[in-house]
Amino acid sequence: MQRLKVTCDTAIDMPKFSLITLNCFGVPTPATHARLSTLAADLNQRAVDAICFQEVQANIYRRLLIGACTTYPGHAYEPFVHAPKGGLLTLAHTPIESSAFDLYRERGLWYTPALADWILHKGVLITRIKHDGLTVVLLNTHLTANYTGDWKRGNLYARHEWEQLRQLAQIVHAQPPDALIIVAGDFNVPRGSWLADEFIALAGLIDPLAGSTQPTYRPTPPMPVRYAAAIDFTLIRLPAQLATAQADLQAEATLIYREKHTLSNGKSAYLSDHCGIKLALTWG
Repeated sequence: MQRLKVTCDTAIDMPKFSLITLNCFGVPTPATHARLSTLAADLNQRAVDAICFQEVQANIYRRLLIGACTTYPGHAYEPFVHAPKGGLLTLAHTPIESSAFDLYRERGLWYTPALADWILHKGVLITRIKHDGLTVVLLNTHLTANYTGDWKRGNLYARHEWEQLRQLAQIVHAQPPDALIIVAGDFNVPRGSWLADEFIALAGLIDPLAGSTQPTYRPTPPMPVRYAAAIDFTLIRLPAQLATAQADLQAEATLIYREKHTLSNGKSAYLSDHCGIKLALTWG
């Protein structure tokens, strides 16, 4: 767990907000229904304010998660043929004010392994909620995978990811200045890489896990172990009023779902091939 503390001049009352992001590996396999059912039961007990799912790759799993996550009646997704567009689903404890989907203009080349990303239509799910009077904008995203595990500037997949990150930065800057912005998801680029660092600076975001290289992706065979990396993020842009008023902000980010669970079918397994991140923001 890492904690970031930002301090300002005058104490003001601001709300607390918590969120979980997880690439839930929602692909059709014999174990998926049991994994996601077990995941939903655990999330109901955690009772955070919002959840950002990535890789919900079939509408049957989208319906399962919405129906089973009873603590989170608000839901947002972009309907598509076989799955929510981009594989993205956002749930909230409170009603959702609005949602929209922004398709990435650069989604890789269809004649490469990135074809899977084309089919899923990856992009950004933009969800707005009110939380104790504060507008919160959740940008849930899943970038194109880097199928080479090479994030050097000249790499084809890295260049495609950079174009997506530039578009994502534009989306961040387009949000209202008085809103709390949280960018969450599976970036498929490692924390500490030029891609992550330059994007965070370009978008004006804060990474509560800055400096951590603990992998959030757990490769499963036949994926090589070298693909294990810190590729999941929860990034923050503070409301403008916190730049001019002085309050203490604590942002705690914790990796979760690192251990195996007993599934609803009685078997023991990881809930996903990714760890989740729990973000807790506290003002005071």
